[in-house]
Amino acid sequence: MVQSSAGKAAPRARRNLVAEVVLQLREQIENGSFSVGDRLPSEAQLTDAFSVSRTVVREAIATLRADGLVEPRQGAGVFVLEPETTGLRPFQIIDADKISSIIEVLELRAAVEMEAAGLAAARRSPAQEEEIYEAEAEFRALAEQHQPTTDADFRFHRAIAQATNNPRFVEFLDVMGKTVIPRSNLQSDTQQRSSDRYIALISAEHRAIADAIAHGDADAARDAMRDHLKGSQQRYRSILRDSSKIDHTSN
Repeated sequence: MVQSSAGKAAPRARRNLVAEVVLQLREQIENGSFSVGDRLPSEAQLTDAFSVSRTVVREAIATLRADGLVEPRQGAGVFVLEPETTGLRPFQIIDADKISSIIEVLELRAAVEMEAAGLAAARRSPAQEEEIYEAEAEFRALAEQHQPTTDADFRFHRAIAQATNNPRFVEFLDVMGKTVIPRSNLQSDTQQRSSDRYIALISAEHRAIADAIAHGDADAARDAMRDHLKGSQQRYRSILRDSSKIDHTSN
């Protein structure tokens, strides 16, 4: 049985709720409350147990799946997996402290997510379109409040992948996990000083992508996604060049 400690606390941001559900389910899997091969309670049961929306439950399950802890099976439910003990999963060897590694990820994302944006423009449902805009709005609101935006950024890109109605695009992002959002790894003072401008620029790029998808313009959606991810590559290359200059100056 799911044991929730959420209680009747004051309303919290959805991303915080997702994190809480993930934490509690992870703990119950790790402490043996759910054994390998066990089926988790249904979506409706988890919704009731944690007093959260179905969207929160779905995002929590997606996170656990990305971590290799559970596996959804069509028509059967979500099952606990045997923990991986050998080697690293694909894309888990990314060195998030190296800008060169971040650029490699952005190049890969561009190849996949440009097509995802085009397919989303052609195939999205009204509900999926709404989710894309909600994620874009959440990102913008958090940025304006100077709050962490990594989760909202990932949610935005994952919503576009879902709108392709091809589950392989979602699987790709889930396997990569939040390493696809490199901004949280910027640590230097110079990078932090430019953070607000960077976030504002990304927010505008997100809106352009969402609008193109909503208008059903596949070519414009691909172009907007390309501009977003190629622009990110250029921004990180600039940081790499600036860092190189600083290193040479200090030697």
